[in-house]
Amino acid sequence: MAGEIPDLIAEARTGTGKGAARQARREHKVPGIVYGGGVDPQPINFNYHYLIKHLKAGRFLSTLFNLKVDGADDVRVICRAVQRDVVKGLPTHVDLMRLRRTSRINLFINVDFINHEKCTGLKRGGTLTVVRPEVELNVLASDIPEKITVDLEGKMIGDTITISQVTLPEGVKPVIERDFVIANIIAPRSVTADAGDDEDDTAEAATEE
Repeated sequence: MAGEIPDLIAEARTGTGKGAARQARREHKVPGIVYGGGVDPQPINFNYHYLIKHLKAGRFLSTLFNLKVDGADDVRVICRAVQRDVVKGLPTHVDLMRLRRTSRINLFINVDFINHEKCTGLKRGGTLTVVRPEVELNVLASDIPEKITVDLEGKMIGDTITISQVTLPEGVKPVIERDFVIANIIAPRSVTADAGDDEDDTAEAATEE
């Protein structure tokens, strides 16, 4: 299971419609709505600076949050849209969707690399180049993995690690259908440089002939 789900704090908004939303903005708040889950939509407001901080942190549209609103039970939500001012680009409205335990969602999950000491390529001076420190996966809201694990044991210089080589938890599948690269084990620079020198020598010899 995933680690602790981050909290997203909001306050209930009295009134609906454009008038209530404009009033919220005058008070330096960003209006929003929570919908889905088989219950009525709930109007909410976010503190402007608090929301900006979360937006700047990244992955706001693909992070599962625990929404906390005074007077209401906590609920798991995911953001479905952030509307912005067309001129300044600042947030003007947020749409959140409640999730049931059986809901499937796309989330970015961290990749953990293990057994570095048993990796033949690294022992011989190679370098692990991580292409994707996170992988977007389709998961159940009730069963979100904390990470996926890549075993480096026996990997050689020149090996490419793709998503098909990773054992994913049951019920978890990649969002991208192709067999994309997660990491490479590349040769030491000295080896690469030597190879380049050899090629130059061969080219010069061919020219002399």
